[in-house]
Amino acid sequence: MSRFRVLALALVTTATALVTVSPPAAAAGATLTVDVAQPFRPVTHVASGGLYGLAENSRPADSTLLPIKVNSLTQPAPGVGQRPNGQPPGGDSLLVSPQATRVGAGEFIRMPDIYPDFPYRWVSWNDWLAKVNTMVNARLSATTVSNVIGWELWNEPDYTWNTAAAGNFNDAWVRTYRAVRALDTLTPIVGPSTATYNRSWMQSFLTNAKNTGTLPDIICWHELQNPTRIASDIADYRNLESSLGISPRRISINEYAATGEVDVPGRIASYVAKLERGGVESAHRAFWYEYGTMNGLVVNNNQPTGTWWLYKWYGDMAGNMVTTTTTTTTGLDGFAAYDGTRKIVNVVFGNEAGTNTVNLTGLGALGSSVRVTLTSTPSSGRFTAVTAPTTISTTTQTVSGGRLSVSVPGMVATSAYQLVVEPVSGVPAYQQRYEAENASVFRAQRLSASSASGGGYVGRIDNSGTPRTDSYVDFVVNVPAARSYTMTIGYANGTGATATQGLAYNGGAWSAVSYPPTPAWGEFGATVSTTVTLRAGYNVIRLAKGSPFFSGGTGYAELDYIQLT
Repeated sequence: MSRFRVLALALVTTATALVTVSPPAAAAGATLTVDVAQPFRPVTHVASGGLYGLAENSRPADSTLLPIKVNSLTQPAPGVGQRPNGQPPGGDSLLVSPQATRVGAGEFIRMPDIYPDFPYRWVSWNDWLAKVNTMVNARLSATTVSNVIGWELWNEPDYTWNTAAAGNFNDAWVRTYRAVRALDTLTPIVGPSTATYNRSWMQSFLTNAKNTGTLPDIICWHELQNPTRIASDIADYRNLESSLGISPRRISINEYAATGEVDVPGRIASYVAKLERGGVESAHRAFWYEYGTMNGLVVNNNQPTGTWWLYKWYGDMAGNMVTTTTTTTTGLDGFAAYDGTRKIVNVVFGNEAGTNTVNLTGLGALGSSVRVTLTSTPSSGRFTAVTAPTTISTTTQTVSGGRLSVSVPGMVATSAYQLVVEPVSGVPAYQQRYEAENASVFRAQRLSASSASGGGYVGRIDNSGTPRTDSYVDFVVNVPAARSYTMTIGYANGTGATATQGLAYNGGAWSAVSYPPTPAWGEFGATVSTTVTLRAGYNVIRLAKGSPFFSGGTGYAELDYIQLT
């Protein structure tokens, strides 16, 4: 929900216990098992997003956003009227778009935030439809904005919809959907964005939406009660969707974590683990307090809080998410990734006290001896900066049969922990290879192929000509020095003729990359090289079929990876 009254927020009767975090129910001595040999999806940092995360005038600073690889945001409508917690209106989706674009993030536009009050104060249908027209036309006029990935038609209708004044919400959805589609036939529509998942409510909504041809492109609801609900809610939704004969929708949980959880890294580790495991496309930290802080991750505009470091560890993940399982449903949990190029295993976990264990399997590729680094970050709240996480230990351990068991003593339930496992012989000084499927992908598709580096690639980079459909891939890269780098691109081009894409980095001038034909689509091994001049630290590199300020590429090409040397 929009968080405009911090203390006394009655969501629904089932959400009255959101304001505090109880100690995990499981006793200390839990085990998290990480199967490095069982990848289940590419790393896309799905849960690194926020509701009202950005405010105008680049708040917070780009330097705090690039390391956490922001996936997407939900921002207020153009001409925002919403006054969160008495703050002045801010975070207008079109005005913050340049910053979101600089850091590779997409945006949902929350339409009812055109109203100043929460819960929203209904005026009339004439008023609402006039506002819809104004908002959509403002977006259509913003011809340099290409990161809008969805219209969120309403927010928490199970809590905020005024049935007495405005009629049944299912009918209202149809009316609003058609009003948006009359002007914009291209941008995905997001909903119903309920405050909580409720099967009977969702069944009524979906049945009506299917019968009227107004199904949302992206299904959305909020998880604000307890992370343990996430798996069952997603499973129930998928069962419902199938029973109604509806093709699988993409899922966004565009608000997650309660007031007492959102600034607690240990609790957030549990949320992220379950959101990744559930296969959602995106998930956004809930807004409870100040906008423009990435929901409490940043204080004083450019300083990280304790929870920021959990998202930094998440942002450092590359390659594929790998399977994690836990011996408790309410306590210890975590998420992990394996970068097969550098042979780095990155595990983030928490939500448990005492001495617990992380068991790793499938480590054969790392050799018989590994370096294990254990780090922690505290629950500092949203106003206390934490300049660096705490390194607890760095040890050399023996791998036997691809297995390793790491005991983690003295855990604090509110803290989060990172375990990095890498070959004792060392890894490259900086990440050189960036898989396309790990990048920010706009109007294209992540696909898999046995010949692709890391098993994945991005294809169907097909569209140009309008900022609502332009296809491009943004790579957020981190290099150690300001200099020219050779950028090698792995690709496929099955057209039989040379294709081109646009190349730009850090918002600079465009150049063209040419891709000679290859034997077939989805068969990789071919490369081309070019030179890019990058600044030290984080840079954003775009390869585009279409993009603002670029007239469009010729032909078609699929992207496997880029490599910087």
